[in-house]
Amino acid sequence: MVGAYARLVENHSLPRTAAFFDLDKTVIAKSSTLTFSKSFYQGGLISRGAVLRTAYTQFVFLAGGADHDQMERMREYLSALCKGWNVQQVREIVAETLHDLIDPIIYDEAASLIEEHHTAGRDVVIVSTSGAEVVEPIGELLGADRVVATRMVVGDDGCFTGEIEYYAYGPTKAEAIRELAESEGYDLSRCYAYSDSATDIPMLESVGHPYAVNPDRALRREALAREWPILVFNRPVRLKQRLPAFSMPPRPALVAAAAVGAAAATAGLVWYVSRRPGRLPRPRRGVFARI
Repeated sequence: MVGAYARLVENHSLPRTAAFFDLDKTVIAKSSTLTFSKSFYQGGLISRGAVLRTAYTQFVFLAGGADHDQMERMREYLSALCKGWNVQQVREIVAETLHDLIDPIIYDEAASLIEEHHTAGRDVVIVSTSGAEVVEPIGELLGADRVVATRMVVGDDGCFTGEIEYYAYGPTKAEAIRELAESEGYDLSRCYAYSDSATDIPMLESVGHPYAVNPDRALRREALAREWPILVFNRPVRLKQRLPAFSMPPRPALVAAAAVGAAAATAGLVWYVSRRPGRLPRPRRGVFARI
């Protein structure tokens, strides 16, 4: 990137370093958890009432950021909603809708910073409260090296149990970053982190170069008090428009027409969808995935 944001990234030699990015309102302009509600309603997946609830939550999120209590209520609601949904069928829905719904809302400024960090030899890690099953494909789309994200429990029958195996939220994000730094040899004092939410203050505190991006009121106050730089991202743009030579990976077709109906009967909000097969293997240990 040529411009103000390019100057934020310095080139360092060993030891290794990384840049940690929150996802919602930091890399993309909306909540990755809630963006898909209209499509699922049109497919008969959720009720009109559920669409209205997610639309209201999206409004609160965009207007001022969700606080801890709101995030907890959202987690409980979505956990109950996804119980019993078939994982494989949900994978197919996500594969078909990911590019249409997510690619247009990626911030140009964030994509440029990701490129600059890679140019500087720094790993890029997406750290998100949204589910690993949607964050991993988004991370791949962005060219990230790893993701840290929430994981849902899948039963022996291949369906979501409604329980959460790992919740990537607040202090647990910072713990995951420290674990990743230890395993990968990152010098956190020379690493970068970006987030919009005060709930991510522990993550920002864990690195030497924290940045508040489109901060909510609480994070803005904290950033000003600590003299952390504040960035404003406001240019969502399709990657193909941003890079004319960019070739979007082909979207896999559904197995058969019957699978469409089956998926529509069982799929749920994308926070809890499962990863696309053969693309991003789930890590056997830890809370992060290598892309």
